[in-house]
Amino acid sequence: MDELVELLLDDTRSNMEKSIKHLESELMKIRAGKANPHMLDGIIVNYYGVQTPLNQVSNIGTPDPRTLSIQPWDRSMIETIEKAIMQANIGLNPANNGEIIRINVPPLTEERRKDLVKQVRIECEDTRVGIRSVRRDANEELKILKKDGLPEDEEKKAQTEVQQLTDDYIEKIDKIFAAKEKDIMTV
Repeated sequence: MDELVELLLDDTRSNMEKSIKHLESELMKIRAGKANPHMLDGIIVNYYGVQTPLNQVSNIGTPDPRTLSIQPWDRSMIETIEKAIMQANIGLNPANNGEIIRINVPPLTEERRKDLVKQVRIECEDTRVGIRSVRRDANEELKILKKDGLPEDEEKKAQTEVQQLTDDYIEKIDKIFAAKEKDIMTV
């Protein structure tokens, strides 16, 4: 196959892989009833005038399946961290003892579990749209290469390969969704 076509296919595969990685990182933030340090990944605190991710100003751990503990490296940051967690509006209430912030992760209700599954479904659908967008861009590039002299049978072969990549990545998304749904709905 033409070298430009190979580069295009590698680029397409790489972009689709990035979409999957993004989906996985977004799904890590959706809690499934168990305490997970990644639940706090999107929280930014004002660290002496600089907006800094929470995990860069403290140690975050899970002493048990229902508790998150946050130990700031600087004790004067406790109130700032608590305020940032409350403003993040993730449904968690921090409590501190002067040294460590503890967050009890409440068990999920059936209704909340269903809402979380809907949220996961939306994230997965957004990723599917992204994968299809990568496919469209690749097919447009192939049309440009055809105009520049790529044989028609090579173009068709490459389009078939792009479609196969798309199908494979959509299938990966479906598997990720099924696993996350099972994780959320398991009591």
